[in-house]
Amino acid sequence: QVQLVESGGGLVQPGGSLRLSCAASGFALNGYAIGWFRQAPGKEREGVSCINNSGSTTAYVDAGKGRFTISRDNAKNTVYLQMNSLKPEDTAVYYCATSVRRCTKVTDAFDSWGQGTQVTVSS
Repeated sequence: QVQLVESGGGLVQPGGSLRLSCAASGFALNGYAIGWFRQAPGKEREGVSCINNSGSTTAYVDAGKGRFTISRDNAKNTVYLQMNSLKPEDTAVYYCATSVRRCTKVTDAFDSWGQGTQVTVSS
C-alpha cells in the first residue's frame, strides 16, 4: 500500500522550531520530487518548499525563505522540513506530496498526498 505519513507538528511558541517528517511506505521516495504544502483555515493550499530527486531544492513561500529547510534521507525513505523562527502566520496544516515531475508549486502536479500534520504557532 502506497502511503505518505507526515509527523512532527504541534504547538510551538513564536520563535520556536519544528522538524516535520514525511515518511513513505510501499514505494521509494527517491524517484520523485517531494513537495511540502500548507493550508491555513479559510485559505488555499500553498506550496512551501520542494526537493527534486536530484536533491535540488526550491522555496515557494517568501515568508519561509531563510527559515525553512527541506532535505531528504533516501536511506530512511523520508523527507524533512526544518522550520525555524516560527511565526503565528505559519500556523496551518502541513502536507507532503509526491510528483513524477520536477518541483513546482502547482498542487495538481502532485499525485500522492499525506493526511497532514497540524502546526500551531502561538504564545
